[in-house]
Amino acid sequence: MNSSEEIAVSGMSAGRSAMRMGPAELVQAAAMARRFYLEGKSKIQIAEEFGVSRFKVARVLETALERDLVRIEIRVPAELDAERSDALRARYGLRHAVVVESPADAEETPDPENLGEVAADLLGELVDEGDVLGLAWGRSTIHMAAALDRLPPCTVVQLTGVYDAGTAERGSVEAVRRAAQVSGGDAHPIYAPMLLPDAATAQALRHQTGIARAFEYFDKVTVACVSIGSWEPGISTVHDMLSDEERAHYASLGVAAEMSAHLFDAEGRRVGRDLGERCITVKADQLRRIPEVVAIAGGQRKAAAIDAVLRSGLVTSLVTDTSAADYLMTAGSAPKSTLNRTDPDGA
Repeated sequence: MNSSEEIAVSGMSAGRSAMRMGPAELVQAAAMARRFYLEGKSKIQIAEEFGVSRFKVARVLETALERDLVRIEIRVPAELDAERSDALRARYGLRHAVVVESPADAEETPDPENLGEVAADLLGELVDEGDVLGLAWGRSTIHMAAALDRLPPCTVVQLTGVYDAGTAERGSVEAVRRAAQVSGGDAHPIYAPMLLPDAATAQALRHQTGIARAFEYFDKVTVACVSIGSWEPGISTVHDMLSDEERAHYASLGVAAEMSAHLFDAEGRRVGRDLGERCITVKADQLRRIPEVVAIAGGQRKAAAIDAVLRSGLVTSLVTDTSAADYLMTAGSAPKSTLNRTDPDGA
């Protein structure tokens, strides 16, 4: 995700408008522009070199841009959409927003795998040595972990149980191990399903040694990676784990999105909080205290759910695709800054 800036400084071929400048002016403007843009010299240094005031240097540089003597080109890799990324960051008050070009079948495919690859690069920027990295269950976080190739030494902890304990080796447990292997730090996986039959069973599991040890790290997490699901089949693992009756009950409460077994309505308010009592997962209040929470989610089918979770204030950064970003830029009234981190329902 490296970007570069190319500055082309041309002299006599600067264009018709630039030719209104005399040859001496052109040569001097080109030289000043080269010093400023390519050599990194300050306006004061340039003024001293050419024996003019720094105000004249500023005017010359401004004229060079206006008359196309200097052309500045900002380049990012083709798969990244810098304009949408910046607009999305500003609209939701995010710390970071990275928008990736949607694949051709984006309408049918939530969380394209390339989101995980970009998120892996983003984590390489965000995680510092000694941090505690938390990974929640989700296809996108699994793809992210598989794509990791660099991380500073850090502790990695699992933030939720797994969709199916029988597939833990291929899911979030393996994602935690993979991230810890890349970083050279300790891994704290959770060998338990995310959803339990009742609150008593969930509470008993939380006190088991290995799970309790992982839970002890939840308040120490400095960077977290989470997934987002919309309340429909195949798009939310929690939705798929519930019975038809339970799904109908939570739908009646206005559920629009799910993240780490926490449910949200369209305005980002948490609903159906009783579900969390049956789940092995990080608490919403703990997520809110984590300095950096990166959500990885995309696709048109998840766009409304992403909007709902962003409005909750639990997420600080987002990796998404153009398909979801286009929806988010026009979704309802402008939300409050997510960096406010306050609970929309005040609880």
